[in-house]
Amino acid sequence: MTADREPTVQELFDLAGKTSLISGASGYLGGAMARALAEAGSRVVVTSRDADRARAVAAGLPDAQGVGHRGFALDQMDAASIEPALAQILDEVGQLDVLVNNGHDPLANDWTDVTPEQFTRQLANATGYFQLARLVRDHAVERGGPASIIMLGSMYGLVASYPEAYQGICPASPVAYHTLKGGIIHLTRHLAVYWAADGVRVNCLSPGPFPSAKAPAGLADRLDTHSPMRRMGLPHELKGAVVFLASDASSYMTGQNLVIDGGWTAW
Repeated sequence: MTADREPTVQELFDLAGKTSLISGASGYLGGAMARALAEAGSRVVVTSRDADRARAVAAGLPDAQGVGHRGFALDQMDAASIEPALAQILDEVGQLDVLVNNGHDPLANDWTDVTPEQFTRQLANATGYFQLARLVRDHAVERGGPASIIMLGSMYGLVASYPEAYQGICPASPVAYHTLKGGIIHLTRHLAVYWAADGVRVNCLSPGPFPSAKAPAGLADRLDTHSPMRRMGLPHELKGAVVFLASDASSYMTGQNLVIDGGWTAW
């Protein structure tokens, strides 16, 4: 494409010829985002702590162009394992153009009973995000090409939760989770300004309330009352956002936090 020709919308959102790594793609939201990347034409690399699970997810993704999605073991909570795991991935797939840091090691304990050790472990999710992002940045610089890095934040990195939404149903939204997600949003800003000159964009995607069927009974109804749209989000409602951030449609966007929350943080 020449600089003097305006690209079409279809071209801007097209991920054909790109390879995207997404962690945690076997999850409720990760699965939808992985399918979105595949549907937009990208070859998708799925990572999980369980290699068989990663391969199964990759095999189930749409592949109209026959690009061959791949699954690999990668544990973002094991700092020593990340670099060799990514080296193996690059050795087999050649290059990465997009990273979606979506994997998450959960924590149920709220502020009343979380231990210092549990709190510290929760923050290690951000360490894994950073390690993966830096390795993908270094890979992009080495091969002389651009890259798009997407961090998964949360509306709870921006606002506190409503105590009454959880009272009598389940523990409060974990304080360590709020701390983690707020940190990830600022990690995004920091890396974006340092890596912009390298052609590496870093943005954050922050979902609002997207409870799965596994959520405690009655929680979604409670949360509905605090949403301007009076409903919870559905996984497919993140698909357009992740393709936008991964593709050239957002080529002049870096260091930003795209919030998909049904208006929750607009109150």
